[in-house]
Amino acid sequence: MAALSCSSVSRWGALLVPGSRQLRLFRRRPIELLYPQKEEAAAAGRPATEKPGSAPREQPGRPFGPSLLDGLSYEKAFPGDKRLAKVVTLAKSKKFREQHGKILVEGRRLITDALGAGALLQTLFFSTVESLRELPLEKLKHVKLIKVKFEEIKMWSDLVTPQGAIGIFVRPDHSKMKYPAIQQEHTVPLFLIGDNIRDPGNLGTILRSAVAAGCGKVLLTKGCVDVWEPKVLRAGMGAHFRIPIISNLEWEVIPNYLSSSTRVLVADPSHGGTDHSVTPPELGATGDRSWRQVEYQESDSEDEEGEFLLPLPKVGAWCYSQPWAQEQTAIVIGGETHGLSLEALLLAEKTGGQRLYIPMVPAVDSLNSAMAASVLLFEGRRQLLSMVTATNSTDRPNSSVA
Repeated sequence: MAALSCSSVSRWGALLVPGSRQLRLFRRRPIELLYPQKEEAAAAGRPATEKPGSAPREQPGRPFGPSLLDGLSYEKAFPGDKRLAKVVTLAKSKKFREQHGKILVEGRRLITDALGAGALLQTLFFSTVESLRELPLEKLKHVKLIKVKFEEIKMWSDLVTPQGAIGIFVRPDHSKMKYPAIQQEHTVPLFLIGDNIRDPGNLGTILRSAVAAGCGKVLLTKGCVDVWEPKVLRAGMGAHFRIPIISNLEWEVIPNYLSSSTRVLVADPSHGGTDHSVTPPELGATGDRSWRQVEYQESDSEDEEGEFLLPLPKVGAWCYSQPWAQEQTAIVIGGETHGLSLEALLLAEKTGGQRLYIPMVPAVDSLNSAMAASVLLFEGRRQLLSMVTATNSTDRPNSSVA
């Protein structure tokens, strides 16, 4: 039998087999001395180098397939997994969002706001365990969690600095949402109506201003950009999950979402000028209902396309600083390209509303629609709160001593 070296003997033990002249070798297992800190860590089920107050680490598992984190089961995507690319591509399509009722929400803050408002999250793609822990884990128990490489999220993300989290939600229903209580406590009877707002950045900024000004709700007509478009969500900074937003509405149903005492005012981009004419749309473009209410009057001059001008409804023009806000007030903001529709002016005329303009330095063309909306909304809030303050001071009993 070959001789054993000293180093081999230190690692191996020898046992003489009874009734034979053979030796059975067995490997010795070294004994580990547990100091008090290590013994406590072993009893708690954590590595000895981990501090008692630190968060539990991800349980080691296979490089791909199912894994666990704080009781949540998630899946590690295999190389070449195309689910993220497929879902993101489809969710960015308006047709897909409408047919399947799904929306894409990216970033920790927006996903957290959506979950807080009661939106239903179906699938969450995340890049690191740390990015997953930044979300409310108690609301992810029934969510399909898929861990992907950060490079994949960066490839499909619209953000300059991706946060490593993309969620696919069921398209929220405003009637089933739970909006923050603090937002409702500071709401004023002021409403916003979006008319032909087609720029995603403008609409998102307008929604953000509506939330900041304490609007009660936002109504969007057909012709506006999809409110759940990713760029609108990003510009809104969580506004979608703070106040009711009702989109894709026909002008015929707009009054159904307003009280009978609501007065509708429109933002006038013409600075209070005297040009009250518009070019009529093609027959059937806005429906016969609105144009039957306006008497056709041909103009003496026609443009190159042979169109003629029609007088608008009689709606007076007020400077935005005049007192125009009352107990129930709605403001119509038109898009920069197509402007206000005739239906908006007809509704303003019917409810006794006015055209509001913002004086500007001469030779300035116009304000951005989002900027104009912010000015009017905060002025409306100021006027409504001033009315409440004046009413409270009037109702307060006279405490002066004669």
